[in-house]
Amino acid sequence: MDKTRHDSLGLEHTSSCNAWSLTISALESSVADHLQCPRSIPARLPSPSFQPPYPGFSVRFPQDVSQLVIAIVGSQHRPSVSPTSVAVSTSHAAISSFLASTRPSTPPSFVEWASVTDNRGYYNLCALAYWDGKSSYESWASSSGFKAWWDGLDADADSQDDDLDQGPGWFLEILSPTTDRFETLFNTDSAREGSSHFAGACMSSAVQEHGYWGSMRDRIPLSQTDVLSANNTRLPSPSQLTDSNADHRKKRITIPRHRNLAIIRSGQDWSTTTPEERKLYLQTMHPILQKGMDFLQNHGKEEVGCYSCRFMHVLDSETEKTDRTFGLAYFDELASLERWSKEHETHLAIFGGFFRYAQQLGNNVTLRVFHEVMVLEEGQQFFEYVGCHGDTGMLASRG
Repeated sequence: MDKTRHDSLGLEHTSSCNAWSLTISALESSVADHLQCPRSIPARLPSPSFQPPYPGFSVRFPQDVSQLVIAIVGSQHRPSVSPTSVAVSTSHAAISSFLASTRPSTPPSFVEWASVTDNRGYYNLCALAYWDGKSSYESWASSSGFKAWWDGLDADADSQDDDLDQGPGWFLEILSPTTDRFETLFNTDSAREGSSHFAGACMSSAVQEHGYWGSMRDRIPLSQTDVLSANNTRLPSPSQLTDSNADHRKKRITIPRHRNLAIIRSGQDWSTTTPEERKLYLQTMHPILQKGMDFLQNHGKEEVGCYSCRFMHVLDSETEKTDRTFGLAYFDELASLERWSKEHETHLAIFGGFFRYAQQLGNNVTLRVFHEVMVLEEGQQFFEYVGCHGDTGMLASRG
């Protein structure tokens, strides 16, 4: 097995092509022209003439888009609450009312709903909403009434519904990377996911920076001049921290900001695969991927610097699952994500599984995969939790 030809979460192991060949001059850099600068930090590219073993593509944003916002707004329900319950439906309707509001002049460019039952048995339902600028998000949050609603949530009041068993917790995670701290990779140039839905966004031609260790870092424009390391110094939070063993279900907690927090959203779409490939994916690849995500969720903080991992199903209604999933993982820094990808048995198993999967299909893989990776400075992140248990999202980074 060639361990130099893969990157994070199994993305770079699949291709819709049996074989492909491009001259080096036909390959683009993943880093857009206007974000390129003289390197003070060497690239990890094996050689200037390196040609990836299969094509990969990156999203191109209009030059006037210098920052994006991804707001993850969700509700959390105790194990006794069914995903089809009135309680979950009410939470869905509450969040939807703001996202679908006709009042704001800057609605999100794209919204996707997803859910996961976490390792404590709680059902988490959330919307991922994308804006192509921080001012657009802030205008929406104010004019739609969302900010006033969020600020007015009372953890104690919500949690007292139905004897503390039915009332939801709520979470708001706002990721706002500048484009020099953000990278994408798709195994097809025809799929639309996440930030590729922005007005004026398009897909690049095949890029050179993929298919080798370190290619994820090379695709982040700021890595040309910054090592993107964390110093483990956390800045003061507007909320006062409490004992990590306390009952978080009765608290509103804002998480301290982390320097160069690394976040990856890595998706899988088998909705257009052949029946043969669909069966093979669900029986062989999906279980291996689930095991890797479970490891990050249950042991990632202690072993590889992963604070949180949610392996979520994309929904096409309040509760109906689609043939699409994504992992959403928060690492203390990019180097930790790289080490897990390169060295840990759970990710090597994902790589090996994809290798066998592609072989069985004669390398004619139609599974669609993508990822979005960002490295956030302190002012580009906001994590707040109202009435959630202590392992929810970035709550797990405390202590």
